[in-house]
Amino acid sequence: MIPWLPAEPVFPPVSRALRDPDGLLAAGGDLSPQRLLAAYRQGIFPWYAAGEPILWWSPDPRMVLFPDAMRITRSLARTLKNAEYEVRLDTAFDQVVAACAATPRPGQSGTWITAAMQAAYVRLHALGHAHSVEVWRAGELIGGLYGVAVGRAFCGESMFSHATDASKIALAHLCRYLAARGYGIIDCQMETAHLASLGARPIPRDEYLARLSALADGGAPPGRWPAGGIDGAFRKPA
Repeated sequence: MIPWLPAEPVFPPVSRALRDPDGLLAAGGDLSPQRLLAAYRQGIFPWYAAGEPILWWSPDPRMVLFPDAMRITRSLARTLKNAEYEVRLDTAFDQVVAACAATPRPGQSGTWITAAMQAAYVRLHALGHAHSVEVWRAGELIGGLYGVAVGRAFCGESMFSHATDASKIALAHLCRYLAARGYGIIDCQMETAHLASLGARPIPRDEYLARLSALADGGAPPGRWPAGGIDGAFRKPA
């Protein structure tokens, strides 16, 4: 059994999370900014389907990507040099979240990004905690991602692609942006082959929590990221 959360934004210790399903910790509560921020600071995130109560998770191991460790293939490196696309930050957060919710996923019949989830993260964005990376081509949004900044850690939530490598472009630019500003980790939550192919790897939950604790109180105060704030050069392909 898992506990039902009280009205206050508090959670049980993540050590009580189930092994099967991996990481399920609690149910109920709400998606208020206070509860979401409390969750992320403790290595917890919401994930549930429409019609279910809100479910809260903290899996072990935890899939993470270190900002300077993204695997950039030669073909992606060539794409990143392509002048046909533009990358912006925090100029179309609502559109990115909506596109992540609407884009079909292999092996999935629906989306976990419910209307309530979309509204919750839009509120976090308005408060300066949630951010988007957007890939544009000829005025059209073709890819992007969004997540939540917790100090100098970034908790990735979802990404989408409507053109070849568009989500990879967004992730590569995010890594460059975060590395230049001293961010230490990108939380990818659950392990997938796709994330592993990009350089993400699983680490023990205790290690993730220790890193998160060290990073959570650093960095810039909450606020919108500069729209054109991505600078610096990409690494050369191996």
